Amino acid sequence: MNKPTEDDEAAIEATKAPLMDHLIELRKRLIWSIVAFVICFGICFYFAREIYAFLTLPLAHVLKDSPNNHLIATGLTETFFTYAKVGAFGGLCLAFPVIAAQLWMFIAPGLYRHERNAFLPFLLATPFLFALGAAFVLYVMMPFAITALNAFNKPGEFGGLGIQLLPRVSEYLDFVTTLILAFGLTFQMPVLFALLGRVGILGAAQLRSARRFAWVGITAVAAIITPPDVFSMISLLVPLVALYEISILLVALIERDRSKKDAAARAT
Repeated sequence: MNKPTEDDEAAIEATKAPLMDHLIELRKRLIWSIVAFVICFGICFYFAREIYAFLTLPLAHVLKDSPNNHLIATGLTETFFTYAKVGAFGGLCLAFPVIAAQLWMFIAPGLYRHERNAFLPFLLATPFLFALGAAFVLYVMMPFAITALNAFNKPGEFGGLGIQLLPRVSEYLDFVTTLILAFGLTFQMPVLFALLGRVGILGAAQLRSARRFAWVGITAVAAIITPPDVFSMISLLVPLVALYEISILLVALIERDRSKKDAAARAT
C-alpha cells in the first residue's frame, strides 16, 4: 500500500477544520443533493407517462396479440401514485451523478492523493455497472421471464375456469423497479471486490479459494431475487459468476501493480 508523502501529509493537514465547519460543509452538500433530486424528480414526473411506457415494453411485447393487452388500476389514485413512484425512481437515478459528486467533494479533501486516485475510477464505474444491470433486466431477462410466467395463464380446460392475466399498474412498477435495483446492485460486485483489493483487505488468492462457496451464494441470491422460473435465475446467475471471475482478475492486476510499485520503491 502506498505511503503518504510529506506533501500528502501537508495537504491533509491543510484540510483540517473545526467540527462545525465540517457540519456546515455537509449541510451544503446535502442541500445541493436534495435540490438536484427535486429538480430531477420534477423532470421525471413530467415525463412519467413516457418513462412508464418504456418500462412496460417487455410486457407489451408479450401481450401485443392478446385481448388483455393493457394494465388495470383498481383504485382512483393508483395511477397517480404510480407515476409519482416513477418520478422518484427516475429522479434518484438521474440525480445520482450529482449526488455522487457532492459526496466526493465532501470526502475527497480528507483523503491522500493516492487514495483519491484509487477511489475515483470506481466511483465512475458504479453508474455504468448499474445501467448495465438495468439494461440486462429490460432487454434480456424480462422478455423471457414474462413469456414463461404468462404461459401459466390458460383458458378454461376440462370444463374449468380459465386464468387471464390482468396486470395492475402499481404491481408491475414494483416488479420491474425491484428487479432493476437488484440487478443494478449485484452488478457492483467488481467495484466492491476491487476496492477491497485496493486497500489490501481482500486478495485474489482468497477469492479463488472461496470460489465454490461464492458460486453457491450467487445461486441462492439469484433464486431469491428473480421471478420463479429457471431462465430468470440463470439470467442472473451467469453474469454474476462472470463478474466474480472478472473481480478475481481485477484484484490480481491490482496486486501485481502494487508489487511492481513496492519493488520500485525498494530499489530506490
